[in-house]
Amino acid sequence: MGLADQLSDALSGHADEIKAGIEKAGDLVDEKTGGKFASQVDQVQEKLEGLLGKKD
Repeated sequence: MGLADQLSDALSGHADEIKAGIEKAGDLVDEKTGGKFASQVDQVQEKLEGLLGKKD
């Protein structure tokens, strides 16, 4: 079993927690930068959540 398979297995069933973590990380970046990069942060969050959706 490769690393990608192990990671996929570890993440399966935890989509809600991972999505919450992605949102929390984005909020932290927005807070620390004063929202200066809000649109870029939102784009990254959407891409990560999209990738997560493909694994579910």
